[in-house]
Amino acid sequence: MNIESGFNFAKNRVIYDITKFTHLDYPEHLACIFWFGGCNMRCDYCYNKEIVFAKEGHYSYEDALTFLHSRINLLDAVVLSGGEATLHQLKEFIQEIKALGFLVKLDTNGTNFNLLKELLEENLLDYIALDYKAPKEKFHSITHSNRFNEFSKTLDYLIKKSINFEVRTTLHASLLSEEDINSIIDDLLKRGYNRTYYIQDFLETESNIANLIRSSQEFDKELLSKDLNIVWR
Repeated sequence: MNIESGFNFAKNRVIYDITKFTHLDYPEHLACIFWFGGCNMRCDYCYNKEIVFAKEGHYSYEDALTFLHSRINLLDAVVLSGGEATLHQLKEFIQEIKALGFLVKLDTNGTNFNLLKELLEENLLDYIALDYKAPKEKFHSITHSNRFNEFSKTLDYLIKKSINFEVRTTLHASLLSEEDINSIIDDLLKRGYNRTYYIQDFLETESNIANLIRSSQEFDKELLSKDLNIVWR
């Protein structure tokens, strides 16, 4: 390691799991995913239940960097996801990743504005996927957190700085209606967001935080605003 900050790469076992290869999670790049344990939200639809509640991961930063050394010239990029990766010390870790020649994408709920700003100012992030969980009036009921204002600050900052990023929402029709999605679109437009808005369907798995099953309610895509380009995932 070439960092002399005293940061302990070997003992911080905060990475819950590693996906060794994906061509879906970073647009137009071959990548791996580091899944960070822990989260400051408890989204009802979240299927990464074990990751969110994890008190310790299975891999240290050093383990992850050792893996990346074996993937030089095989992968283009690294995705930092979770859980919520920004709950952890990322700066020195990303510096090491960048030194190996990889692009870095961050998946985030946007609630750690100061860290995000620092990483961007030091050119340590190449792409960000920002989760817009719900309209403000439904934010607490879906995420079980009171962090909409922190998210809002991050969203405004990314739009103002013209950072390479996307906004995405996970849709469960029992939680978010057509009106709710249109409310999000209206808010994005008012803030000046003119990029693609991604909506990802709820993924039904064996377990999720609220033990949800696929909604029996119909969701009519034709009722959605046409003022933003929407891509469904």
